[in-house]
Amino acid sequence: MSTVQILEPGSRYDLRAGISPDAPDEGQLKDEEGTFGYCHSYETSSRYDGPGLRVVLFVSGCLLRCTYCHNPDTWHLKDGTYVSADHVLRRLSDFVPALLPLGGGLTISGGEPMVQLAFTRRIFAGAKALGLHTAIQTSGFLGDRADENYLSNIDLVLLDIKSSDPDTYRRVTGHDLAPTLRFAERLASLSKPVWVRFTLVPGETDDPANVDGIARFVAPMKNVEWVEVQPFHQMGSFKWKAMGIDYKLLNTPPASNDLVNRVIGQFHAAGCQVR
Repeated sequence: MSTVQILEPGSRYDLRAGISPDAPDEGQLKDEEGTFGYCHSYETSSRYDGPGLRVVLFVSGCLLRCTYCHNPDTWHLKDGTYVSADHVLRRLSDFVPALLPLGGGLTISGGEPMVQLAFTRRIFAGAKALGLHTAIQTSGFLGDRADENYLSNIDLVLLDIKSSDPDTYRRVTGHDLAPTLRFAERLASLSKPVWVRFTLVPGETDDPANVDGIARFVAPMKNVEWVEVQPFHQMGSFKWKAMGIDYKLLNTPPASNDLVNRVIGQFHAAGCQVR
């Protein structure tokens, strides 16, 4: 049984490993109540993960194994801190007076928030009760788990569409593309606001046909407010080394300005609002 702990503020770039060694496997978690969960850290002043000034909660657990992941220490529940949802919401309530005037709110990222569905459901509902705007950062791979009640407490979905090509998607994540596209289509049918995020990795996701495929898929969706092109970086590579995980992209360079501009141009040409 994991020991309930206090969640300290930190950074998505902090290395956290082995904090809850008796936690269940991220693919085997069974929790209908969501009273407790596993978290990596939280940040209190993000202007990147949704509108306004935001608290970002990074939860543990992810089923994808992206080759370019900068937070492999969020893959497993055992690397997270075991905390109560009430504790998280008490911490969050302290920031409400600062967040509301600045048009901000709460974003839950990861890892993958839908691994801990009941836990994140409880936190989203609590954040809405505090009057906050809510956002989720998700790959959409587990989108079928999110019922209407879950989505009703989320104002914005930051949806990572990592590839339009099934073979490329499987190569870079280890899983199938179809669930993500299915979830995106469902969000469109619900008119749920979405920012699509695309990580641009030289030699992995930068093929023009791959980019065009995402652009053509996204452009007709009226609920997609932005496509955000995120250039690959090496800021999390030290975690792979520290955790003894083989990092195949160690020598992959950041995306050049010319490449970023080409990709932004492709999305723009397809009719997407892109940045």
